[in-house]
Amino acid sequence: MYSLAHTPGLQQCHLQRVHSMSALSTPDSDYCLIYTSQPRIQPTKLTQNTDFSMARKQLKKHHLFSSERPSSTTPIIPSSEGASLPSANAPSVAGPSAKTPRKLFSGMGHLFHRSNQTRSEPLTTETTDTGIGSQVNDAQQAMVEMKPIPQVLQTTVGLVGQAGTAVTQIQSIETILQPLKLFNSFVTTLSNVHPYVQFALGILTAASQLLIDQANLDNEVFGLLNTIKDLYEFLMEKDTIENMDSMKETLRRISQEMSAAALFVIKYCKKKNILIRIGVSLVSDPQTVARGHIKNLSDLMQQYRDRAIRDIQINMSHVLEDLNLEGMAYAAGAGLNTTKKCLDGTRTEILKDITNWITTCDVNAPCILWLHGQPGRGKSAIAHTIASWIENVGAPGACFCFTRDRQAERREEKILTTIARDLADRDPAFRRALSNVVSNDLSLKTTCDVLQQWKRFILEPLSKINGEIVGNVVVVIDALDESGPETSRREILGLLKSSEAAHLPANFQILLTSRPLPDIERVMRDVPHVKATSLDDVPQELVERDIQLYVSKELDCFPSIGATEVQNVVKKSDGLFEWARLACEFIKPGKAGETSKECYDNLMALKSKEGRTLLDTTYFEILKGGIPESGIGLERYHSVMWQVMMTLEPLPMAALNSMRGKFPSEQDHYDIFLILEFMSPVLGGIMDRVSAVRPLHASFYDFLTDHSRSGIYFIDTSNTQRTRDLAFASLQILHDNLQFNICELESSYLANSEVSDLSKRIKQKIPHHLSYSCRFWVQHLWKTGFDLELAGLVRAIVGSEKILFWLEVLSLLGMVGKGVDALGTVATWLQGQDGSKDILALVKDGIKLIQNFGSVIVHSTPHLYVSALPFIPSNALLSIMLLPKFPSLARVSVRGLKGWPVEQQLLHGHTSGVESVAFSPDGRRIVSGSRDKTVRVWDVEGGVQIGSPLEGHTSGVESLAFSPDGKRIVSGSRDKTVRVWENEQLALIASHPSSMLHPSPPADGMYLHL
Repeated sequence: MYSLAHTPGLQQCHLQRVHSMSALSTPDSDYCLIYTSQPRIQPTKLTQNTDFSMARKQLKKHHLFSSERPSSTTPIIPSSEGASLPSANAPSVAGPSAKTPRKLFSGMGHLFHRSNQTRSEPLTTETTDTGIGSQVNDAQQAMVEMKPIPQVLQTTVGLVGQAGTAVTQIQSIETILQPLKLFNSFVTTLSNVHPYVQFALGILTAASQLLIDQANLDNEVFGLLNTIKDLYEFLMEKDTIENMDSMKETLRRISQEMSAAALFVIKYCKKKNILIRIGVSLVSDPQTVARGHIKNLSDLMQQYRDRAIRDIQINMSHVLEDLNLEGMAYAAGAGLNTTKKCLDGTRTEILKDITNWITTCDVNAPCILWLHGQPGRGKSAIAHTIASWIENVGAPGACFCFTRDRQAERREEKILTTIARDLADRDPAFRRALSNVVSNDLSLKTTCDVLQQWKRFILEPLSKINGEIVGNVVVVIDALDESGPETSRREILGLLKSSEAAHLPANFQILLTSRPLPDIERVMRDVPHVKATSLDDVPQELVERDIQLYVSKELDCFPSIGATEVQNVVKKSDGLFEWARLACEFIKPGKAGETSKECYDNLMALKSKEGRTLLDTTYFEILKGGIPESGIGLERYHSVMWQVMMTLEPLPMAALNSMRGKFPSEQDHYDIFLILEFMSPVLGGIMDRVSAVRPLHASFYDFLTDHSRSGIYFIDTSNTQRTRDLAFASLQILHDNLQFNICELESSYLANSEVSDLSKRIKQKIPHHLSYSCRFWVQHLWKTGFDLELAGLVRAIVGSEKILFWLEVLSLLGMVGKGVDALGTVATWLQGQDGSKDILALVKDGIKLIQNFGSVIVHSTPHLYVSALPFIPSNALLSIMLLPKFPSLARVSVRGLKGWPVEQQLLHGHTSGVESVAFSPDGRRIVSGSRDKTVRVWDVEGGVQIGSPLEGHTSGVESLAFSPDGKRIVSGSRDKTVRVWENEQLALIASHPSSMLHPSPPADGMYLHL
């Protein structure tokens, strides 16, 4: 009898060359396998001119079906000399080669019904790793006890009758999927593997489950599916299991390739005629993609066997889409920082716990993990380690970090838009779903409403792509406590506590880290869908073990620092990783004439003084070692550190020096490296002079701003004179550096997004200090009282063409919308000042210019001049001042606007007449009530609706009012009810029957009398 694919009693298989074979039909486009039993059919050498009729006649003499049960044996493919090799032109065949027989553990034999079949040698319990070995034995037992697999469908030989084709192998999809199911059960028995390996295994499990759950797997992708089957069998071999930790980099690549292959199969089976993008190339033939996956998976398996690491380009192919998400608010620099990762081999227990939580199959597991602890415990290191693992294995995820020195950016308003954009960059399916959301409502791109961002940018896209993502989506939010005051994170905490978070999709998880501040602890404690883990509770012996590994590595190059000294440093650290890091910096000689042993002795002599922790004492000693305790050196320290701490975002040393060069006092014009070179143990960006200068740990901020802790090194952040210095320097930089067409854009025919090298031009033409000044000059001005000299600098900017050059830079940086707020603040600063009437009028014209032409300026910077400036109303002071300076511009000769339009915003949304409106006390929101029975809240600046309509009234809403504190909205309706709504969360608080159509809240905003 003769049959193909897992026929029992196979003694021989032959490799025959076949032309015109599809890669979607067999694992190899140049070969097909013909399995035979005794008597053997001798292999026939085929050429392009071979007549296949003889082969067909020969096969017709034999039964096409085997009466025996199928075997799980994976055949070895010999040549006439006993070992076959594919031709040089053919991709390597997936699965074991003749030189590498399979070594699946013996327990798996009980899972198959076999006859006259043997396996390669069984596993023994003597492994290179006793932990792994015992787990393999456990896995064997688990496999033995599993219910036997039902007999799989018999396979057939199909003979293709068209010219130029050959015998094609048709194999049961169930047979293909069986190793995948076994693998998913097998993985649950492995526990003593590196957490990073566990991540990769989690992706492989998710990919296999995606294929298992696909109801319509197509035999057309048989070749790729067969390679996938071989891969999962390979992953369960003894030798593979034993070397997972040492080959974790190759395993990572396997998981990435398998993830991409699984998504390709799913998409192909759903929609056959698709265009595929691989890198920057388009591929219209899916066979090319399939062959690429087959080759890569096969190469990666061989690489694993060879214990080698070779460069293999992972096929991260996806369905062709050209989706533009530009314009969505994005917090640059808030993502993953791999320099913060844990030292390999440390924090293994907590990393393992987090990995178990991420990869669990328990649908009832908490969807949020809150990792908290005191400063210096290593929360951020753990967060960035997890985020880097997620990125490395190709899992969908995002990392968003708060930091104290970026509070001016108001990152809390951009957190969900940034996370959504990062997820879109990592996963094509999510990108497509997100694009559909924003393309239907472009105003969503700029909304600051966190609740709306949560629903529209996160929950809605996830609900649309169920089954199209491989693995769990993990979002890491680091250092929430550094977002700013409590109000900055109130909405975020409200979302994390909400019922929407409790019912997140089963594959969506959030890892949150913070100090246990009272407002965070109140929300996160005792919430059913939040798992709280404290680093303060980690056993001391585990913490000391990890600190010892770190200290040993850092001080390994100093012969005078031995095991005893390392152990003493570990004991003195008292479990604080930040102190251990400082101690290592302290011991490294920083002054001429000092040895590392002398530095160590000085460190050991430190004792916690009254009112100071050991960490504070160490900070003080580091500063004392480089900064004199009196004189000009101390004065310059105070000036430089104040500048470092009060800039609204960290700047590199060159930018700090450029700004200092514009300070009004000549005495401040010196190179700040004179001071900062001694502070590298506590500040980053000192030695390389390229990265931003910033404290290496948040605890150093706390130390410097508390006089009782820092003493003579205290930095007074309320010093108004130094605040004026930054305002003066920023305005002077704008005056001296702004210029027409600063990035030398050649044409107005291109949108900013279409200028291929725009980022490079911005980097070259708009240096850090100019970019900073354009974005933050107003904030520094506002913190300074009215000053005639500063007012003169403001006039020099706003009262000249430089206001257009400033808008140019904002356009290039994608921040035109911030111009309205900035000029509005300037108007307030100038209000009521003598001699400011004309400059105030120009400022107001600038606001009108942005409001009316902002979308044009955002789209293309040259259109600031081409499409905005010519259409400014002729009677506007800005037009009278600017148009003569640009004589070559087009002019509106007739019917041009004389004055600015009275109408400022047109708000669309209600489906019936609007009956009532009200402004919030701070002027930032408008509430409207309509005959359509809804109440809607609007953002004044953006002109967009905030959240969903407030529904509940059964008749038209006739009256509305805000409470004096702006926290509540009250509405009255013809349905004879009054309803009270929470303004921030847009939720109903109470409903009362009433005949009153026009309720008014009392002055205290606390009670409503009906």
